[in-house]
Amino acid sequence: MAATDTAPHLRLDGLVRHYAGAPAPAVDRVSLGLPRGALLALLGPSGCGKTTTLRMIAGLETPDAGRILVGGRDVTALPPHKRHMGVVFQSYALFPHMTAAGNVAFGLEMQGMPRAERARRAEAALELVGLAALAARKPRQLSGGQQQRVALARALAIEPDLLLLDEPLSALDAKLREGVRDEIRALQQRLGTTTVFVTHDQVEALAMADLVAVMNAGRVEQLAAPEEIFERPATRFVATFVGRAARIRGVLEPGGVLRAEGGAALRAAGAALVGQVEAFLRPHRVRLLGAGEAAPAGIENLLEGTLARRVYTGEVVSLEAQTAAGPVTAEVHASAEGAWREMQPGAPLRLAFRANDLLVFPAQGAAA
Repeated sequence: MAATDTAPHLRLDGLVRHYAGAPAPAVDRVSLGLPRGALLALLGPSGCGKTTTLRMIAGLETPDAGRILVGGRDVTALPPHKRHMGVVFQSYALFPHMTAAGNVAFGLEMQGMPRAERARRAEAALELVGLAALAARKPRQLSGGQQQRVALARALAIEPDLLLLDEPLSALDAKLREGVRDEIRALQQRLGTTTVFVTHDQVEALAMADLVAVMNAGRVEQLAAPEEIFERPATRFVATFVGRAARIRGVLEPGGVLRAEGGAALRAAGAALVGQVEAFLRPHRVRLLGAGEAAPAGIENLLEGTLARRVYTGEVVSLEAQTAAGPVTAEVHASAEGAWREMQPGAPLRLAFRANDLLVFPAQGAAA
């Protein structure tokens, strides 16, 4: 995290936004705190309330209830131009008739800054994003990635109390998106600008954020560091939305024995639940054993099955198996040697994993 100050610089207290005619609130009692200098990713599927939350922070939507505080100042009732926030929209919203420098200087002009000072600040902001040499170009003369950086420079030029990014990478192709993502994160860390980033892309959220708020149906299901979100999801929704996982349905007995519907008996550590459950197993936690190879010490679960499909994605090979616990996937690094290279669908295989690799939740509809 860029800052050592852990006091919330941004605080949301019980934000609610309900649109007329909608059966449920778009944002439903969202509360969270973000330390100064940190980057928060609002992550979730379309319609989960993440963009509406961002727009309320920016002052572009009015909450029906709740408060927004920045640096201890209540900004809930302030208009956008008095909140001192920089916003980068999904469409970039650049003025086509203005140069890159003119677009960056526009917000400074609206603040009444003298011409010489806003020219200096615009030049400095374009230098920050590596576009000083293109200051005289208009948006149509710039690539998508360059336009995105002009929009970012415009937001940073006002030296905002808070930087808000609404899916600014969604219009870029995959390779460019990854590069610009890394540039934004490096710049944010260097400047120490407190930032809120809206995305539906879990890789972006995990790669960029200090904190991730996973949203669903207008609520925050979990707010935590990226590693905790991925490795220790708090709810079934987080476990399924963030990352891939095999789903194992069954009954958890006292003592931590999970009897899967397919007949397998598995150990599930740290599961305080008893009764109908759903357990989730990440592919990177599953180890493929060679013929005759014993499970390493400390690994309690061994499953035998047959290979259903092998998927090569470059660096990683996914081996999708049918087992007595249901479909389970193991990941093998493509550079690794082993029998997996000759395996064809129908081949027998053995999978091993630890008891605490199973993420266990009450079955849908079951009492917690």
